[in-house]
Amino acid sequence: MESSVQRRVEAISRHLLSLPREPKFFLHQVLLNGGKVKNGDAEAVIIGGMVLDIHAIPSVPANPRTTTPGKVRYVLGGVARNVAECVSKLGTKPFMISAVGLDMAGKLLLEHWKSAGLSTEGIRKQQDIGTPVVCNILDIDGELAAAVASVEAIEKFLTPEWIQQFKDSICSAPILMVDANLIPPALEASCQIAAKSSVPVWFEPVSVAKSRRVASVAKYVTVASPNEDELIAMANALSCANVFPPIERGNKDSTESLFQKLKPAIWLLLEKGIRIVVVTLGSDGVFLCSKGGPSFMNTALPASVVRLTGAGDCLVGGMLASICAGLNVMQSVAVGIAAAKAAVEAETNVPTAFSLASIADDARSVYSAAKVVFNQSML
Repeated sequence: MESSVQRRVEAISRHLLSLPREPKFFLHQVLLNGGKVKNGDAEAVIIGGMVLDIHAIPSVPANPRTTTPGKVRYVLGGVARNVAECVSKLGTKPFMISAVGLDMAGKLLLEHWKSAGLSTEGIRKQQDIGTPVVCNILDIDGELAAAVASVEAIEKFLTPEWIQQFKDSICSAPILMVDANLIPPALEASCQIAAKSSVPVWFEPVSVAKSRRVASVAKYVTVASPNEDELIAMANALSCANVFPPIERGNKDSTESLFQKLKPAIWLLLEKGIRIVVVTLGSDGVFLCSKGGPSFMNTALPASVVRLTGAGDCLVGGMLASICAGLNVMQSVAVGIAAAKAAVEAETNVPTAFSLASIADDARSVYSAAKVVFNQSML
């Protein structure tokens, strides 16, 4: 007799890979119930970095080689950590696998995690670990202008051996998300554990340089969520040649024109085994592409931007939480975009006051406005 865990995983997989055929009332039901429609005991497993972000925000346009007045803030960050916090606030309990030190930065991250009622069992905690820290320099509009990352601890201490200790959690999860801060052996170990139990895998590229790490795990990946530059880097890594040039966007590019520029790279990712590609386009929204179906455009929502550093992570977190709640991928994109809007309007990477109920109206608006940009199978 198949186990309840196996049935739950298979149900999540069907929702994840389904096209938007479910009626809108189910989206409404999930939003009203805070995401707790089904799989209430499931823990999405999220593996990757927990980072202390230092945000330097100028109050006037910056000049080189001198100081600039502004504000400097400590913000809890890390792609995987941000995604996990977002998931928890939207109704799904995450199981975090990461590594931090017992220094000031590590203590801040752990104290916040415990205060949210989340387990630290999967977080490696050692005196000799230097907690990852990233210093982000933002421009006056809140866009990232430059950054310096000291994240070697993720590569050194988030090892295949550490991850293997939590194989039972991975095998019983509705979905596994890995961020590309992991070194290839750790990525491969995580994905192989998930594959043995048919657990869907979400690959979050993190950066252009690290996105290329998809090459060793593409055959295991169910969903990838690159931005335009990461998409091109991933396609080049998977083709074993730099055949995809950077995308040059014109100010007057239509949605269809932009999609045509990106389509060859998207097609390659799908051909190499990735089932769903979610291309994030910043303020333009998201392209949603899958094998065997049409491709969709979901437009971003107008926002009162404070800063942009947590938007992509909350988009992924919103989608993961929605998938675990039983929404299909199209509906989950709508929730993700609504979550991203809330993130850019907040001072922290993940908004402090944040729930499915608070973003419900925005999610419905995004879902209703989705349109087809390519009405043929990508493969």
